[in-house]
Amino acid sequence: PRGGPDGGDGGRGGNVIFIVDEGLNTLLHLHNRRLVQAERGQHGRGSNKTGAGGADVELRVPPGTVVRTAAGGDVLGDLVVHGNALVVARGGRGGRGNARFSSSANRAPRKAEDGGLGEKLDLDLELKLLADVGLVGLPNAGKSTLLSRLSAARPKVADYPFTTIEPHLGVVTAPGDELRTLVMADIPGLIEGAHEGAGLGTQFLRHVERCPVLAHLVDLSQETPLESRVDTIRSELEAHTAPLEMRPWVLVGTKLDAVADREATLAKLEAVGDAHGVSSRPVSAVTGEGIDRLLELLFGLVEEVKAEP
Repeated sequence: PRGGPDGGDGGRGGNVIFIVDEGLNTLLHLHNRRLVQAERGQHGRGSNKTGAGGADVELRVPPGTVVRTAAGGDVLGDLVVHGNALVVARGGRGGRGNARFSSSANRAPRKAEDGGLGEKLDLDLELKLLADVGLVGLPNAGKSTLLSRLSAARPKVADYPFTTIEPHLGVVTAPGDELRTLVMADIPGLIEGAHEGAGLGTQFLRHVERCPVLAHLVDLSQETPLESRVDTIRSELEAHTAPLEMRPWVLVGTKLDAVADREATLAKLEAVGDAHGVSSRPVSAVTGEGIDRLLELLFGLVEEVKAEP
């Protein structure tokens, strides 16, 4: 035929890509997206023109997202830095048009080749929050109230256990120096057996893994022995799969405004801190008492950790 074969190649299929977005701090926006499929490539066109490639699908994820294969648990990527991209499924190559099959013996081939299949896989996403300080403690220890006092974060606060069911992040400014900031995470309350999954403990503990400094909060107004409440949380941190007991930490006594016998309570708090070899600070998120002293201690610890090689 006049002019010969001129069918161009097909375009490649689109890729599925995860991109780190520091404006996000949860994976909730992906909860119902069970199937993600990029666009197929377009057919080749006449005059040997290659078809357009399929559009990529870009999925935004918060810093701290770990991407694993669902089948074997292999880590495909640990996404930390804003703007980082990870291609998790590549589109197939485009098929070859009939012009590719022309020869001296067959000047008008009717043959073309299908494109290759794109990659298909099931993934699990896990979020490990990135924060400088993690607030840990039993349920209702005052973590959310303290974070609300120290930052612009507004976690749900109520006077009953397990109010917080997902972590919250807040940016905290140093007293008298707006240029010094740190990120604080309100980790949902831990209970005995957390490292084995009690109270969703394993889900909560994984967020602690990336907090270089921990603030262990205890309610000073409770009658339960302070030592036992501290020991419960310390035991859970030690038993976690990635042991956390060696992290620098401070003991924070909360709800100071609700304490009857201040002298005895403060002496006990200091004694328990000394027994663990850590500093202790009593605070009231309601009145603000002790807040600046606590922040000076936390900023000092965070800056020490960051200065380490």
